[in-house]
Amino acid sequence: MVGFLNPDRKIYQFGRAQSPPRGVATGARARRAVYPGDDEHVPQPGVGRTSSGRTSVGRTSGGAAVTDELDLALVDALRVDPRAPWSRLAGPLGVDPATLSRRWSRLAAAGDAWVTCYPSTDRFGYGVTALVEVECSANRVATVAAQLARDPQAASIEVVTGGADLLLTVGTTEQSLLTRYVLDRIGALPGVLRTRTSLVERTVLEGSRWRDGALDTGQREAIAAPPPAAVGPPIAAGAHQLRADRSLLVALGQDGRMPYAELAARTGLPPSTVRRRLAELRESGRLVLRCDTSPMLSGHPVHLLLWLELPADRLEPAARWFATLPQTRMCAVTLGAANLVTYLMVRQLSDLRRLEVELHRQVGEVRVRERQLTVRLVKLVGHLLDADGRACGYVPLDPWADWDAGQPGNPATRQPGNPATRQPRGS
Repeated sequence: MVGFLNPDRKIYQFGRAQSPPRGVATGARARRAVYPGDDEHVPQPGVGRTSSGRTSVGRTSGGAAVTDELDLALVDALRVDPRAPWSRLAGPLGVDPATLSRRWSRLAAAGDAWVTCYPSTDRFGYGVTALVEVECSANRVATVAAQLARDPQAASIEVVTGGADLLLTVGTTEQSLLTRYVLDRIGALPGVLRTRTSLVERTVLEGSRWRDGALDTGQREAIAAPPPAAVGPPIAAGAHQLRADRSLLVALGQDGRMPYAELAARTGLPPSTVRRRLAELRESGRLVLRCDTSPMLSGHPVHLLLWLELPADRLEPAARWFATLPQTRMCAVTLGAANLVTYLMVRQLSDLRRLEVELHRQVGEVRVRERQLTVRLVKLVGHLLDADGRACGYVPLDPWADWDAGQPGNPATRQPGNPATRQPRGS
């Protein structure tokens, strides 16, 4: 059996599991951890390597901070609960709240980590999510990607290998709006040659549940918010409630850790209403919060999308198997040329081949219709990324908006100088 599962430490290569990273507090040792480059100490000069193989300790020759094990632990803690107060994270991580606040401020200001928010179409009871592959003229790929990145319906945009040049994750409130967006917006852009659309029937695993493995089980349990009450079937909200929820979702998409007072000012709702409604939306699963990072913190993994075609009776076993893998960032049942799509993050391409071998052992008959390697992330859940993968701007995700809501001059697109926009490095 291939050894890629370990309950306490997520690994990306096959074989023997690695030990937890040096400096990360585990179990009873979490009372006070000593991290390389801890803010309470003088940063050590130079750059070393952690036991997990990522950059650690100190600063570059230009004085810019580099990631260390506390950064990795902090980000993974926020993946467990993206709105957890620093006071709740301090004990499990073994550092004081002020240190965590400073660390997060530095990571967020540099565009290396951010918390975002988006609506769950599965839980809202309506809405359409689709994966749209776009083939472009060779000299128009970057231009088309930049134009579509302004659209509030295009949640994520990737430059990929294979038969398509771009892969878009698109969200709309109904199928007719999706059709209009694909035909009248994407298809009308100069340089677009053809598109192929696959509807997401059901999301088996999505990105907010992915973990990097920097924390042990005890730390994750200490950080996690109290479990919500049993979630019932999706219930359609009234028009007034949808308007209030929409403003809350748009504000949190820019900064998922936005304080309640600022959320109240942005939405025009009383702070008590914001606090109560946010708790309700999170418990119901309608609102999804997630923490994302640049390659500086993720360790430059290889991003791969597998488009799979399975017999109907093997679809569920395959989906469940992928959902257990630490390499799986997303897995969805789709309607299109493939009926299962999974997004994997591995350390090297050879890991993919071993995963495919194990997939055949687990589920038997399966056809890989396409393997797409992401060569550049242009937009990730509303956040615009520069060439280094750092967040440099934000376009609110708004499936209720018209496709032209993200065009220049529309307030949905954050302009340079707005706090939501950070200029890309080198621009």
